[in-house]
Amino acid sequence: MTKSTYSRADRVADQIRMEVADIVMRKIKDPRVRSVTVTDVELTKDLRLARVYVTTMERNDGERHVFDGLAKASGFVRAELGRRLALRYLPELTFIKDVSGPRANRVLELLEGLHRDQAQEEIFDKTPRSDA
Repeated sequence: MTKSTYSRADRVADQIRMEVADIVMRKIKDPRVRSVTVTDVELTKDLRLARVYVTTMERNDGERHVFDGLAKASGFVRAELGRRLALRYLPELTFIKDVSGPRANRVLELLEGLHRDQAQEEIFDKTPRSDA
């Protein structure tokens, strides 16, 4: 039997990500928790602590209210996870703002800007000069 490089913690984290996303979308009735996307879950090797990374469309105060609602609902989410997953120890959930999305968008904007600049330079280099 070959050993997989995909550890048990990674497999359980993927399952938790899918289940938490479903619970947040379908089960939580708190009006503060809206427009939330679960992007990733990091789980410790002993499966005791889970960092749930989420993004939201809300900004400033709205974003703070979303995370307050998620913190308040974390016990409910954990109980629902207990019903859905067969784990000896259910991890403690911590909801964290995922900042990788806006960073990735910024990098893409910078790369597109570089591409536009290169295209403009190529056009400028190909135009005939009138002073020659």
